[in-house]
Amino acid sequence: MWASCGHGLMGQNTAWIIEVDTVKRSEKAAKILQMLEEYYPETPAPLDHENPFQLLIAVLMSAQTTDKKVNQVTPELFRHGPDAAKMATLEVSHIQEMIREVGLAPTKAKNISKLAKILVESYDGEIPDTFEGLESLPGVGHKTAGVVMAQAFGVPAFPIDTHIHRLAARWGLSNGTNVVKTEKDLKAIFPKESWNKLHLQIIFFGREYCPARNHDLTKCPICSWTATKKRIKQEMGSR
Repeated sequence: MWASCGHGLMGQNTAWIIEVDTVKRSEKAAKILQMLEEYYPETPAPLDHENPFQLLIAVLMSAQTTDKKVNQVTPELFRHGPDAAKMATLEVSHIQEMIREVGLAPTKAKNISKLAKILVESYDGEIPDTFEGLESLPGVGHKTAGVVMAQAFGVPAFPIDTHIHRLAARWGLSNGTNVVKTEKDLKAIFPKESWNKLHLQIIFFGREYCPARNHDLTKCPICSWTATKKRIKQEMGSR
């Protein structure tokens, strides 16, 4: 059975030809990519920064904290520590005071200080441009490294955050067991040249149209035709 569904950005009607219940992952991926490109043709970096070092620090701080909150505290932090050399001179207590409103501030302050000193001592104050180098730094995991590789260096990456992990499972693009599996699955079905932009498009869509709680999958522009009946029942059955 074939059906049309979906609405474009700003209320523009857009006809999407969907094969209900039987559409393959690769076909889903192609249609999702097309829809998200229409919804979000531009994908500005969510975290404010002026150089790769500031991007790294901002992404590190975004764990368990909203981008909005990070953007509220980084102006003061970056005024005192705009680069690794200057950040390395700041006391941990001073850094913590400036970022006190973000989650896990004490731990993040210590990691920022250690990270800055390592960059000065081992990388001439610059951030490494490899996954291995980035992930060796305090507080920098694979997702953080992926964001920096994509946004600072233009290297194809598919950083998986909670939004992408949740939506990939809802849309039947991954079984959702863990973020490593989700990353592998999404890289297998989306063109490599789309990864850097697409991961932001999915995040933006998740925030605007596909929230974690109280979400009506049957009315969602994408969940409505990608989610299985089992998934819909699982998330909405208790209502």
